[in-house]
Amino acid sequence: MPYIDVRTSVSIDEKAEKILKEEFGKAIEIIPGKSENWLMVNLEGGKSMYFRGTEGAAMIDVHVFGKAKAADYGKLTEKLTAIVCKTLGIGKDRIYVKYSEYQYWGYNGSNF
Repeated sequence: MPYIDVRTSVSIDEKAEKILKEEFGKAIEIIPGKSENWLMVNLEGGKSMYFRGTEGAAMIDVHVFGKAKAADYGKLTEKLTAIVCKTLGIGKDRIYVKYSEYQYWGYNGSNF
């Protein structure tokens, strides 16, 4: 049950939204046992975001049920950063990626 939340100062049009959703669906498979079948994605563009005092940034927040290895998170960070950089034109030095792991996750009225 992964969830990827992206907030960025760049507007996200329909074409970019589709690319991000599809590429995130492929990228999440870097973490063993995770797939697009359980991936939820939230994309919020056009936000007032500043990094180093200037506008133009992205925050990618990845929530994972269970745990993953540091090496897998490293690979996923590289991939997600590249996807956002290429699709939205944000420099990779202006993108943060944050991970949160959860022991409990609810779905369909009950917990896993």
